[in-house]
Amino acid sequence: MKKLSKDAFGGVKGSDYKPYVENAPKKSGSQLVLLFGLLLSALFAASTAYSGMKAGLTVAAGIPGAIIGSGLVSGFVKPKSILSTNILQLMSSGGESVASGIIFVMPAIILVGGKLSFLQGVMFGLGAVFFGVGVFSIVQKYMLIEEHGNLVYPESMAIAETLVVSENGGEALKFMGIGFGIGGLITAFTSSMFGLINNSITYVNESFYKWKISTEVNPLLVGVGFIVGIEVAIVIFAGSLFANFALVPIIGYFMQMTESTHHVWDKTDLLLNTADFATIYSSYVKYIGAGMMISGGIIGALKLIPTIISSISETLKSKKDGSSSGDTSPLSILIGAAAVLIAGFIVTGNFMIALVGGLLSIFLSFLFVIVAGRLTGTIGTSNLPVSGMTIASMVFLTLLFSVMGWTSPENIKHLLLFGTFIVLAISVAGGYAQSQKVTFVMGGNMKETRKYFIYSTVIGVIIVTGMIVILAPQLAETGSNPPFGLPQANLIATLTSGIISGELPWHMIIAGIVIGIILFMANISVMSFAMGVYLPISTTSIILVGAILRVILDRANKKTTEEVADKRVSQGISLSSGLIAGGSIIGLIGIILQVTGVITPKIPTGFLGSNGAGIVLLLLVSGAVLTPLLRIKE
Repeated sequence: MKKLSKDAFGGVKGSDYKPYVENAPKKSGSQLVLLFGLLLSALFAASTAYSGMKAGLTVAAGIPGAIIGSGLVSGFVKPKSILSTNILQLMSSGGESVASGIIFVMPAIILVGGKLSFLQGVMFGLGAVFFGVGVFSIVQKYMLIEEHGNLVYPESMAIAETLVVSENGGEALKFMGIGFGIGGLITAFTSSMFGLINNSITYVNESFYKWKISTEVNPLLVGVGFIVGIEVAIVIFAGSLFANFALVPIIGYFMQMTESTHHVWDKTDLLLNTADFATIYSSYVKYIGAGMMISGGIIGALKLIPTIISSISETLKSKKDGSSSGDTSPLSILIGAAAVLIAGFIVTGNFMIALVGGLLSIFLSFLFVIVAGRLTGTIGTSNLPVSGMTIASMVFLTLLFSVMGWTSPENIKHLLLFGTFIVLAISVAGGYAQSQKVTFVMGGNMKETRKYFIYSTVIGVIIVTGMIVILAPQLAETGSNPPFGLPQANLIATLTSGIISGELPWHMIIAGIVIGIILFMANISVMSFAMGVYLPISTTSIILVGAILRVILDRANKKTTEEVADKRVSQGISLSSGLIAGGSIIGLIGIILQVTGVITPKIPTGFLGSNGAGIVLLLLVSGAVLTPLLRIKE
């Protein structure tokens, strides 16, 4: 079996590297490849948007896209080519990167009470896509070729390895299908679609010591937990324990001592001494979590300063010596810049807001797109600190709008649309950089793949914007266990509205910021812990379950050969990707059918509606995930 050359990881100059496919044809795509790519782009855009809005976590689509793409190319595309498979993984990443960016800010428009039109979202989204791709293309040759081996692009190399392995066997596709079946079937039977069985295990205490423990048996989140691993999952869950068993009980204890004249800060008809767990959590604890995420974002942005300086320095240096020349796309940059300015004027009707807001958005996007490309080469897109760059950008934008006096509810919506442009340009640039590094390593035509990547992101923008518009009523729901957690969008909505209006529980925000600084000093992931404080414990606990299943598999692997162990883990990731895809797609279809009135979910009664049913379902999901993996013997 032909393997990826060790030179793919460095050791030679990029100009001397011999790609996996030498003497490759100039064209690897076709109408059939384009069709499959658009379908995968739509699949991963929808599933990523759904899982991201549900739990605040997303999974990179490059590897599952490579696995599925290999099966599609092997079965339907003639002549079969690994470069055609590369186009499919690249288009999968395009849809996923769009979703990962849009869900950070765009839903915040709904959370602040604004109305989002499909056309408005698409205009800003498409502008960001063209701008992000165009700006990175300026430094593409330098970062991907001249810096070959210095910038490792770890996830790109993992995708390239997956392409090579998948070309020689399609068993991973079978396990992804198993995961899709498990995720889709269980999602269909629960509240996301037909509501035939309860999938929530919940215990709440409202007396002396208020607390809540809950688990939503969601196969999608089990898959997320399996992939992210125990270290990340346990930090997130620790944040939930802190919120549910420390913060709420303490705040509730002092609330019970207050007089009958004091009310909850954002619910004037509710007395403090009568507040239940859900009220304390939503009106106070979530703002502590927001403060923690703000401090985590600011710390992340400050840590980026050396990278920003070096990125700009290296870019200017490469421009002088000509190494940045080559596959650039100034037209794409012009289209993106013009789009944000024109869209800004159409949406706001105010030339000054469109000009000032648009120019600042273009500047911040240009700056952070270059940083994103470089960081992707160091840590990959899964760990790309989009949150820090976005929070820093939103603070600048919000302060500008506040100084200029653009503080009406409609102005906040305009502010968030400009913010959507920035975060999407950053996210798309990271996905594009990662995908094009794979193309370079495999020997594909980067001009051709750029075209296919843009096709995939256009579909992604249309799909995700449409989802947000359709799901607006569900996204706007609040409480202790809303249908969608929206941690990032909630944070952005809280941050922007609070800075402009000044109406925030600043004691809680500041306390959260201080806790975040303490966590940073203790070398604990601030954003992961804060995510746990912000998200319902029903979400973080099931993510932990998925991570525990990974631990159980790793323990079992110690009693077998290294080859079998590696195969089990690899197929486990494929199965988990299927869980995410199946749960997301069927869940999305279910919500759309419910919203349109096509189906009405039942409310399960008796044992099917009890915590016992949820426990049985949890055991079934766990067994369905582990059993096929443990059966792998060779």
